[in-house]
Amino acid sequence: MYVVVMRKVSYARFGGPEVLEVVDAEEPHAGAGQVRVAVRAAGVNAVDWRIREGQFETRGTATHGATVLPAGVGIDAAGVVDEVGEGVAGTRIGEAVFGSGTDTYAEFAVLNFWQPIPDGVTFEQAAGYPSVVETALRLLAEVGARPGNTLLVSGAAGGVGSAVVQIARARDIDVIGTAGTGNQEYLRSLGATATTYDDGWVDRVRQAGPVHGALDLSGSGVIPHLVELTGDPGKVISIADLDAPTFGVRFSGVAGSMRDALVEAAALLAQRKLSIPVERVYSLDDAAAAHTDSRAGHTRGRRVLVP
Repeated sequence: MYVVVMRKVSYARFGGPEVLEVVDAEEPHAGAGQVRVAVRAAGVNAVDWRIREGQFETRGTATHGATVLPAGVGIDAAGVVDEVGEGVAGTRIGEAVFGSGTDTYAEFAVLNFWQPIPDGVTFEQAAGYPSVVETALRLLAEVGARPGNTLLVSGAAGGVGSAVVQIARARDIDVIGTAGTGNQEYLRSLGATATTYDDGWVDRVRQAGPVHGALDLSGSGVIPHLVELTGDPGKVISIADLDAPTFGVRFSGVAGSMRDALVEAAALLAQRKLSIPVERVYSLDDAAAAHTDSRAGHTRGRRVLVP
């Protein structure tokens, strides 16, 4: 049987970004309830390099299943549907969609959940939304922020932070966001009260008023300060510090409903209530650089790969 191959990013052992390589691989095909897309852009998420480093295996964090090597990379993508699996209705060949699947750093990928890309949204922009919107919605639910509350977001200028700030403000939740000096005006443009995370940031936040909940999105050792500011470790959630449970803080790593998140993301985008900039676009061959930059943080918005 003739096998059609494509280019994809893969790794054969856990390690640093140098383990990533572009290989020829057999094209995947859509199974029941799935679609296949010709990938136009793939979102770069922190979980991608955390899995590649073997963090979840070595730390015993039961938020992801065991990785079988060699493994592909990526969970978010935007592209053009070219295969529709059995039982899929309402999606046509040639439709531009964004969603979540497996091994999306590739020329073709299978999506388990997807939505049409709203008018005016590019493939590069759309690829950056699935996981960050799901994570933002999940964190807002878990931290229990309510209208009139003040939410502190550490590392607020990245993809998840940008989504959290905008969705929270749409729900009449006040947000104090910490970020680097260069991202202060950006956070203000999203509706947050912005402050840098240099010396004295805890006092600056305290002077701004009571904090009802806090999110650690950067993993920069701030959890004790967030607990101090909220007065209760139960009001702090982290997605970045695997040591969070040692402080009595929940580490949130189990995804909620991606289907519901994509529906809400599409609605927010169509209503122009959500906009996350794409900071940089990389080729598949530059996947290692994308991971290096993502791990370094200080991102404004999203990073994406294009085949």
